[in-house]
Amino acid sequence: MINRMILTPFFLDQAVPALEQVAGEDWWRNMPELFPGEPQQRMVNLYQPLAELVKTAVQRGERPVSVAGDCCTTIGVLAGLQQAEMNPTLIWFDAHGDFNTWETTPSGFLGGMPLAMLVGLGELTMGQGVGLTSLPESQVILTDARDLDPGEKGNVERSAINHLPDVTMLLDSSLPAGPLYIHFDADVINNAEAPAMSYPTEGGPSVAALARVFDRLAETGQIAAVSLSAWNPELDQDGRSREAVMGLLDHLIH
Repeated sequence: MINRMILTPFFLDQAVPALEQVAGEDWWRNMPELFPGEPQQRMVNLYQPLAELVKTAVQRGERPVSVAGDCCTTIGVLAGLQQAEMNPTLIWFDAHGDFNTWETTPSGFLGGMPLAMLVGLGELTMGQGVGLTSLPESQVILTDARDLDPGEKGNVERSAINHLPDVTMLLDSSLPAGPLYIHFDADVINNAEAPAMSYPTEGGPSVAALARVFDRLAETGQIAAVSLSAWNPELDQDGRSREAVMGLLDHLIH
């Protein structure tokens, strides 16, 4: 399958020019002008064209591979898949759960809420703004998520999502039929091997362990879309994190 690489060089509603360096000449770039306003409306204006790019890629028979600075861009990716009449199972790799709502978040950080948003919990402004239909919780596999806030942990436990605390459990788990949408937050990697993360978390799987899991997923032939929440390029002085993350992405989309 032809991979259609799509870069959104933003962290939430703020541009990250340093992330533009990762893009090849043939990448599509999602870089609309965002006018002053409320952050969530600015993010809707960012994710609407992303959804259109994802839909176009699918309709061309290509696999959209979104690279961005945070996990909220998954809202635009999933909306685009739905617009292309795709109903995937979502496998979410992350050191965090991203399953907070306004009632459980200790920080008010929107970047800690996108998975909840995707399944229709909590803050829905952005999902509604891009025409997203909530994904059934039973179509979500959350793996790792070793750092959960107390209230967020309760949200996960009460939900119908399948939480696999060890990513290598995917090596032996049966996978549902149909298309898979893989979201890969770079901070899932053990911080010793990829330290340039804005929200580092102790522990986590090695690059080698993730590579085995990603190879297994790729071998199914079911991966229809991928999104990557990247490392922090400002912290990656030696390029080690970029090398680790992009190498793992290759395992998913080869």
